[in-house]
Amino acid sequence: MKNIFRQAVMTAAAVLLTAGVMPAAAAPPEYGKPYRTEVSPTRNLIVMIPDGTSLGVLSAARWYRYYNGGEARLAVDDYICGTVRSFASNSLIADSAPGGSAFFTGVPPRTKNIAVYPEADPGNDIFEVDPAMVYRPLATLLEAARITQDKATGLVVKVEFPHATPAGASAHTANRNSYGVIASQMAHQDLDVMLGGGLECITPEIERYLESNGTRLLADDIDGFRSHDSGRLWALWCDYNFPYVHDHDGGRIPLLPEMTRKALDLLSQNENGFFLMVEGSMVDWAAHSNDAVGIITEFLEFDNAVRVAMDFAREDGNTTVVVVPDHGNAGFTIGNYRLKGYDTTPVAEIYEPVSKFLKTSDGVEAVLMESDTTRYAEIFHELTGIRLTDEETLQLVRLRGIKAGDYMTVGYSENMHGFIARKMNEAHYFGYTSGGHTGEDVFLAAYHPAGNLPLGVNTNTELNNYMADAMGLDRRLPELSAALFVPHTEVFEGDRYSVGFDKGRNEDFPTLTVRTGDRTVEIPAQTSVALVDGEMVSLGSVAVYMPETGLFYLPTDFKERFLR
Repeated sequence: MKNIFRQAVMTAAAVLLTAGVMPAAAAPPEYGKPYRTEVSPTRNLIVMIPDGTSLGVLSAARWYRYYNGGEARLAVDDYICGTVRSFASNSLIADSAPGGSAFFTGVPPRTKNIAVYPEADPGNDIFEVDPAMVYRPLATLLEAARITQDKATGLVVKVEFPHATPAGASAHTANRNSYGVIASQMAHQDLDVMLGGGLECITPEIERYLESNGTRLLADDIDGFRSHDSGRLWALWCDYNFPYVHDHDGGRIPLLPEMTRKALDLLSQNENGFFLMVEGSMVDWAAHSNDAVGIITEFLEFDNAVRVAMDFAREDGNTTVVVVPDHGNAGFTIGNYRLKGYDTTPVAEIYEPVSKFLKTSDGVEAVLMESDTTRYAEIFHELTGIRLTDEETLQLVRLRGIKAGDYMTVGYSENMHGFIARKMNEAHYFGYTSGGHTGEDVFLAAYHPAGNLPLGVNTNTELNNYMADAMGLDRRLPELSAALFVPHTEVFEGDRYSVGFDKGRNEDFPTLTVRTGDRTVEIPAQTSVALVDGEMVSLGSVAVYMPETGLFYLPTDFKERFLR
């Protein structure tokens, strides 16, 4: 039965079993092909990803807004058109790396992989993996827009900019945690707009490159951000991620709708159109923490950004918008095992407790860390409406300063943040199945000016094909990957070459040195530049080095362009 389901994930065709014979995995036939129904090309594509948003989040957000005096309808509601099966190459539960990468490349890689071809996992692969392709970079929709269509490109997030989802649109590595590699590649993608967090990820090399290509880099500069009206812009706040929207006043950090509007204003100045990805990054983080008010308010902020994008698209008349989570998280529900009279419970009984929370569990922790421990019980009550027992207060004091390994383990490890979240959860009736990702289908919403929508149930690969058609890509992604990312051993076959590492440099950043005839080429890894006989040239795409293979991946026409 497991193999039957594995096949069903990849194709709508029936799987025929003969007695005692299980079917072999099959490569996804839809990769790189046109969508199953006709899609008229539009000039612009906006992809919006509320990271880790299970379907129950939408229901919870609607009722939260209703209980607190707002309209019980979301901006996304008018555009919901189906669901998506999001999965990794060898698992039906994806993390953000393969989840996002599949949308942008058309191939679902393995966990932690960012826009690279997966390694085989015999017996578990959902589709057949070609061993000859392992770790080859896969061209993304963003790269296709910039390189083949001369469109403007932009990313808007609330976490550090090299995080998994923005990375999946614009970088290539086997490990989502390789922030140095990802940050360098993203800078060398010549993005027109990058808005989000991650000031600690900006290196001197990145600063120099952004300056060289005319990009304005702003650090914690809300006034500069708001006054910038043309030209390339990287505007970043915070060392890494933003605070939750429920925990800050928005004074010196912009909200997601404002960043979305700014990105649209800048990108739409390109007469060829644009590609924009907007991520509601921290719905996922709140779900990992099992933090109901964080999940709901982060999604509502994202939904307000959806309204901005849809308003733009409807007025513009030449823009496609796709809204889709990369995976579910935590199995978030309205109602849990403690709610005995579920069918007679009024709205107020479910929503009054969570509506009293003045901060998320993360925000409560931050206030307590700045406070005297003798006031913990008092402050906790002020912020949550919950009265701690003496024993609980002592436990909170004991956990002071104890952190989870990372944001994904807050909900199920002993740490101060997790303890606070669990106490807050005792006050209401929202439920969770876990503190990790879940494998249910995710919602799909879309707008297309001609009404060409991705209806029904789509795989992540099929959705990629829909977006490629909406962009009007004449050069499909498999063809583009084959042109941009060729092993250096093939590009420079017959020449002398070596991969060298500078003393003290990370193994991810070697330099490829090639001697062909009387000419010398030097290509630093994870950049888009090369030195040909000492003269700097632009490759037009990123030179990806993969430590797993020991190979550089370069444009196939390098010698034709630069050495003839």
